[in-house]
Amino acid sequence: MSHASVHVSVFGKTDLGRTRDHNEDTFLVADLTQDRASLQEEVREHEIGDRGSLFMVADGMGGAAAGELASAMAADLIHSHLATAWIADEDASVERFAHRLREAVVRANARIHAYANQRPELKGMGTTTTAAGVIGTELVLAQVGDSRAYLVRFGEAVQITKDQSLTQRLVDAGELTEEEALKSERRNIILQALGPEPNVTVELTHEDLRHGDVLVLCSDGLSGNVQAREIAEVVSSHDSPADVCTALVALANERGGPDNITVVVARFTGPALREPGTDSEPEYQVMTIAAEDDVVEEEDTAPYPTAEEDPESLPVRRGRPPLVIPLMVAGVLLAILAFYFAFRR
Repeated sequence: MSHASVHVSVFGKTDLGRTRDHNEDTFLVADLTQDRASLQEEVREHEIGDRGSLFMVADGMGGAAAGELASAMAADLIHSHLATAWIADEDASVERFAHRLREAVVRANARIHAYANQRPELKGMGTTTTAAGVIGTELVLAQVGDSRAYLVRFGEAVQITKDQSLTQRLVDAGELTEEEALKSERRNIILQALGPEPNVTVELTHEDLRHGDVLVLCSDGLSGNVQAREIAEVVSSHDSPADVCTALVALANERGGPDNITVVVARFTGPALREPGTDSEPEYQVMTIAAEDDVVEEEDTAPYPTAEEDPESLPVRRGRPPLVIPLMVAGVLLAILAFYFAFRR
């Protein structure tokens, strides 16, 4: 069955921000049907095919280059699993896709955890993950951590994920208001991430897309500094997802840019999508699918190749690949040596 009558216009951008010395965020944009993961023109504007499309934001954490390695690994591993296991499935239903997406996140967690355990200097590294898959007219999201997904419809941005954070839990318990949570010193404490623990609980949510919907995925470098209504205003002021990304990043930097800022914006149109009605406001909706064991096979915990072992193995769909930091260090050392020998002469 073809879903070619749903069109997506998409762009992604990641920025260092104003206070950090390196970027630990990663984003990914992929047309799963055509097996393309990039921001080339054929991906920035494409029809949703039988196997759907994938959009993802990951916000890494850990010392040195550990955070950016964790987020890059998450993007690479989740995409790779969908590009093999999901593509090979005879069952192309929304439910099967949701299972494969959850399975991909579970397996990515196992690989990142195993990789860090083999290297003491990386122990505890991790990353948030918010992955959005579109199959047919259905949007399916898998979340671990506090990176967010908003859906803009009727000129309003509605958060369709729920932060897995301490402040969100306190809000749910009635111990904090939403306004107090925004100002809390504990707002950056997350309850889950990919990597630190051997097991992870993936939350699946879903939404039925309508004509003109705009999906905004972002790290907390954006959501922590720009309110939902402001996101909606920026989306409504620009037709191009690239312009929306640029404007949102600039707005977060105007507020001080205290963290890395990453955003993916996707606009959906086409005759297969129903026009939005007054009874179709987007909302946070948990998706329940048939219980299946997300088995992590032995080979999934094999060591992940480092840049030194296999530079081509690391993903480059990010602001700066993990290999850059070792190259920067090497460049500084060479400069010091050159100065030393020149002085001796």
